[in-house]
Amino acid sequence: MTTHTDLNQTLFERAKHVIPGGVNSPVRAFRAVGGTPRFISRAQGAYIWDANGQKYIDYIGSWGPMILGHGHPAVVEAVQKAVLEGFSYGAPTEREVELAEEILKIMPSMDMVRLVSSGTEAGMSAIRLARGATGRKTILKFEGCYHGHADALLVKAGSGLATFGNPTSAGVPPEVVQHTMVLEYNNVEQIEAAFAEHGQEIACIIIEPIAGNMNFVRASVPFMKRCRELCTANGALLILDEVMTGFRVALGGAQSVYAKAIPGFEPDITVMGKVIGGGMPLAAFGAKRAVMEHLAPLGGVYQAGTLSGNPIATACGLATLKEISKPGFYDELGRKTQSLISGLKSAAAAEGVAFSGDSQGGMMGFFLLDTLPSTYKEVMTTDGAKFNQLFHGLLDRGVYIAPALYEAGFVSAAHTDEDIAASVAAAHDIFKSL
Repeated sequence: MTTHTDLNQTLFERAKHVIPGGVNSPVRAFRAVGGTPRFISRAQGAYIWDANGQKYIDYIGSWGPMILGHGHPAVVEAVQKAVLEGFSYGAPTEREVELAEEILKIMPSMDMVRLVSSGTEAGMSAIRLARGATGRKTILKFEGCYHGHADALLVKAGSGLATFGNPTSAGVPPEVVQHTMVLEYNNVEQIEAAFAEHGQEIACIIIEPIAGNMNFVRASVPFMKRCRELCTANGALLILDEVMTGFRVALGGAQSVYAKAIPGFEPDITVMGKVIGGGMPLAAFGAKRAVMEHLAPLGGVYQAGTLSGNPIATACGLATLKEISKPGFYDELGRKTQSLISGLKSAAAAEGVAFSGDSQGGMMGFFLLDTLPSTYKEVMTTDGAKFNQLFHGLLDRGVYIAPALYEAGFVSAAHTDEDIAASVAAAHDIFKSL
């Protein structure tokens, strides 16, 4: 009998000696679901291959950026050309101006944009900008929304109304988060009470319009409308964290989706990442001119970065934006994503498994619950053990979803109807045993 070495396991053991937990970002460690993480050796289109050569249909897409699929020819060509011109200059380039112009063309809520290297950096800088522009300290965030691992944002709600945060990470002193208020997502009464008591101290609200880190949970239209009204009435700034949703749920991001339901709706500051870099380390934040002019070198709010506007990342981003701006792109992407969620719902219903799901554009999520949750507390009631069975069952059948209950999923333009049908069939097989 021939035995085959599991190269994923071998690599994981090696990694654990030199990298904490064997991974460079915690969710990759499979701690939530158990088992050995897959070490990816290559990717193409809608597929990834692990160290053993096993092929998977990929619904993570590098956590969102790969909206065109992996290795899109036009993007690869743009990156290869840029590489030959130089990796990094630490000086301005025409290409970063072009990318800024393209982003502003698509996002009417912004007059100016600053390019950075990661979503964490963009979110952290947006909050500093909001505090600098308003002269206030307090920031308001929501339970279940993740805005990167900046100290002031690593907080959760305590008990009671409008609770000021307690750190959820070691190494973050309580004093650092004393001005971070945490409320329940989609709770209009709480946000009204917070502004009634602290309105003149609040610099900004920061919110994921569609939360992607408690799986896929939408901000309700009345809730988003009230956030906008309260910020306007109290002189606070509304920051939409569109790192996940920007250029992913629609060309104009989630803000364009909400603008259809709320006349005149716009955020004051937008945080972007992922898709705008096409898979390269690139993110941005932008706002109207009056707010952005508070940034150095024009104003007193300092922000800097050696690799900001990196010439290879901007080439990748520009090529990606060109492809996704083509007519009909989002109609087709949305159809595929909806088809996957509808197929999974039908398969679960056929086997009597509690299941709900939702999608917008190329972003989606599902829960082993009868109805869609609207808060983090409701998300936490889903069955973790059953999810782990589903995750490993899909993985064994060549379908790769996020290795955690609380992460949204992503469909790309490269996914075919056959890929979606195969994924639904694999899930149906597992639902029989759930």
